[in-house]
Parts: sequence; C-alpha cells; structure tokens
Amino acid sequence: MILLARNLLLILFFTVLATGADLEASPKNRCRVSFPSDSSIDWFCYQIKQNETAESLFGKHWENVLRFNRIDRNHLRPGKYIKVPNDLKSVVDFNPMPLKLDRAKDYRKYVLIDLSEQFLGAYDYGELTLSLPVATGTPGHGTPKGLFKVWGRERWHRSTKYTISGTGILYPMYWGIWFHTSKNWVRFWIHSRDMPGQPASHGCVGLYDEEMQKKFYKRPDSPELMDSKKLYLWLFPDGLKDDVPGSKLTEYPEGLQGALIEIK
Repeated sequence: MILLARNLLLILFFTVLATGADLEASPKNRCRVSFPSDSSIDWFCYQIKQNETAESLFGKHWENVLRFNRIDRNHLRPGKYIKVPNDLKSVVDFNPMPLKLDRAKDYRKYVLIDLSEQFLGAYDYGELTLSLPVATGTPGHGTPKGLFKVWGRERWHRSTKYTISGTGILYPMYWGIWFHTSKNWVRFWIHSRDMPGQPASHGCVGLYDEEMQKKFYKRPDSPELMDSKKLYLWLFPDGLKDDVPGSKLTEYPEGLQGALIEIK
C-alpha cells in the first residue's frame, strides 16, 4: 500500500509538471516580449519566484520552455516574467521556422534568421537541419537585413569594443561566424552570447553558449546548451580543429563556397 501510494504521488507530480497547473498565472500583458509564433502555443504568463529554477519548475521540459522563451538559465531570475505552456509537451522540439525552404535548395548550407521570431534555421539543400533561438540587435543597433556570404570563422573571437558588464573583460564572441562588414568597417558576427529572451546585441546574432557563461559567470553549474558550437560545426565540418588555444581567424576572401546567410 505504501509503495502504491508513493507511485500515485509520483504520477501526480509529473502530471502537474507536464501541465504547469501548479503555477500561479500573471496577467498576460506582463509578458511584454512577443513573437508571431506565440499564437501557436497555449500559454500563460508566470513570474519567477525566489529559489526557482528552470529544472525545478519544468522538470525534463526545462530546455524546451527556455527555447520557447528565447532565454538562458542565467536570466531566469526572481521577478522575471516568462511564458509557460499550458501543456509543457507542446513545446517539445519547438520550431517556428519553415521545414523546407525552396530558395535554399541549391545551397549546401543556408542560414535563415527571422528577426521577428528571434529564431534561426539552418538548411541543407533546403531541408531544415537546425532550429535555434537567437538574440539580435536592439533598436538603434539593428542587425542588418539581406543576403550575406560567410567571410570568416574564429573559435575564440572577442569583441574589440564591448566588455562583460561591470568588468574590463572584452566580451567573448566564441564560435564566431563573420558574415558582414559595414561601410564604417564594423564587422557583424553570429556568435556565443547571453540570451535574455529579447533582442539585446549591438547588431550581431547571439546563440546559447553555457560553457562560455560557466567560464565567465561561474554558472550554470552543468553547461548543456551549446547552440553556437552546434551551428559552427554544422557550417564548418572541420571546425573542431579550431577548438585549441590560440587558434586564429580563418578568412574566406571569396566567401565560403556553397553557403549563404539570409536575414529578414
């Protein structure tokens, strides 16, 4: 009887986790950041409480909920409002990007970045291979739109201008993919960055890198989300050779053959 009661409690616990039914909803307008695909999921707004984590709130679905919110674990802080799916299983493999892209079918590697969705799709000959949340430029520091070639790659790239807030440490833009240079000679990259759940950069395109965050912020304890590395190795199959101390920028003077980046 004791064992049966324990099993029933476990079933009830994981059922509650799967529905989010134990969380107190806040007014939806408190979740001020919105994306077109929000309407595809039934969700409610929730304010993070003290000592709550993605894992404690959402169990095995924590990564899916974070990706739906385009946010990292370090930004899931007390007072933060996030969107919680009524059914956590509804955001398993969440993807707002098209599964097929006809205009990409002639390209070996094609990256589509949707600024309105804050999401990136990586396509092999028009077939979606990766779908990843991003953080792009803020108003006044917009990410450029258009079609771009890949001009270079640099595993350990760092900003030459911006620092980690509150420090003198140049911001780590690891697993960097250089795709544009402005008329003012400003280079734009796809790279590792913090993911606060909204546009946050000076024009570059940021992706999850919890190993970078662990190195510079000492958290999360166990890095798991490594989208910047994932995209880098997808685009450059030999990219692991760059993952050694001291590796430098590799340039493609004519652009990386068979690759194109579209930002819209």
